[in-house]
Amino acid sequence: MPWSEAVTPVRMSRVAVVVPGAALRDALVRIAEEGCVELDRGEEAAPGAAAVRLQRLRGGSAPAGHESAGTAVLSSAAPDLDLLELRDDVALLAGEAQLEERAGGAVRQGELAALAGWCPTAEVPRVAGRLAAAGGALLPLPAPPGTDPPTLLRRGGRAASFSPLVTTYGTPAYADVDPSWPAGIAYVAMFGIMFGDVGHGALLVLGAAALRLGWPRRLAGLSRLWPFLGGAGVASMVAGAAYGEFFGPTGLLPVLWLSPLESPARLLAAAVVFGAGLLALAHAAGAVNRVRERGWGPALYAASGCAGLLFYLGLALAAGGLVLHRRPPAVVGAALAVFGLVLVAFGLFRATAGGGAGLAETVVRLFDVVVRTGTNTLSFARLAAFGLTHAALAGLVWRGTTGLAGRGAAGVLGAALLFVVGTAVTFGLEVLVAGVQALRLEFYELFSRLFEAEGRPFRPWHVPPAEPADPATKVIPCSPG
Repeated sequence: MPWSEAVTPVRMSRVAVVVPGAALRDALVRIAEEGCVELDRGEEAAPGAAAVRLQRLRGGSAPAGHESAGTAVLSSAAPDLDLLELRDDVALLAGEAQLEERAGGAVRQGELAALAGWCPTAEVPRVAGRLAAAGGALLPLPAPPGTDPPTLLRRGGRAASFSPLVTTYGTPAYADVDPSWPAGIAYVAMFGIMFGDVGHGALLVLGAAALRLGWPRRLAGLSRLWPFLGGAGVASMVAGAAYGEFFGPTGLLPVLWLSPLESPARLLAAAVVFGAGLLALAHAAGAVNRVRERGWGPALYAASGCAGLLFYLGLALAAGGLVLHRRPPAVVGAALAVFGLVLVAFGLFRATAGGGAGLAETVVRLFDVVVRTGTNTLSFARLAAFGLTHAALAGLVWRGTTGLAGRGAAGVLGAALLFVVGTAVTFGLEVLVAGVQALRLEFYELFSRLFEAEGRPFRPWHVPPAEPADPATKVIPCSPG
């Protein structure tokens, strides 16, 4: 897959399902089985026959409840609804209620019935082939003016492990980039910096291997996250090797870069520089999103667009020149930062009603942009702060262990117990802290610049068949990507 496709949501096509009226049920059953089409919902209508019976079986609950029924199934042939009610067959009634609702939204013209919806472009030929067997067709339609297609992030490959980072924050607009891969890499890198320890990272890798193998079974639903956990473990091992930590600063490994407890200032500076690099990348991705969402004009003046990117790059260049005592980069960077800030101010003023009130609002918002830029950059110092905390706690456990080990047989037993319990407590506490803090930095510092418009998630209609599938003709619901 080209990288340009890997970093964008799944391409969607506006489609129309056109079938003979007599074959509408068969076509809808095939669409539900495919699970690749999001059909437009019709206007609110009275409950159908299946929905009324389902409501009676559920003791008068709202008919809309059938939409959330995870046990809904559909029969290939129209069932006897009265018989289903007598048998208390909630699953088939729930499926029929959903089918009734979709069929009620169909537009009929003579002997034909049509429904509109969205389908992943790559899946259109497959769905069209299934509909052709029912005498129908899947026809392309132009997208409605002013309406964005729904967003579906790619589910295939290892990126599926990282996409929950994005969807937990929100649904990206269809025009935006899909940052699942970069966001996942940034997360595990930040986690590793705070949780840098070869021994502790190896435990995470072992946990990832256990998830991959489906153990424990009660966590089988999380098995697809094993690359995420494994990546965090590998990043922790790399950082731990740089720090020279193996279950804490035990001295069992050489320090390849620096020891957090001995060089805290260098670690803090490195964390801020690392965070500044991530923020610059987030600004660049945000600028791309603003261009794709609104075009070059509005994106040029947006604080999360080109103007904000120019302001931040100018600040970074000026700061680097000052630190390295290089006057030309400092002057050029300051000029770029001022120019970018002027563009931001112009964009903010254009969004106001103008006049004195608009000018005052622009000044306040511009001040907020400057302050947030500084605080967000310095916020990455927490990477070093929690890395120091991790090293200090692990070092405390190790010093207690070595202190007890020299006090005879009882001391050795106590040392072993202290090491196991202390390591377990430190491991659990630091995993939680590092995980939460990396997530906070991802959401508030990075995603806040990346996303501005909210998208709508793609929700295809999928109801499995009631009859056991023939292995030779089994249909696998689409999972684009």
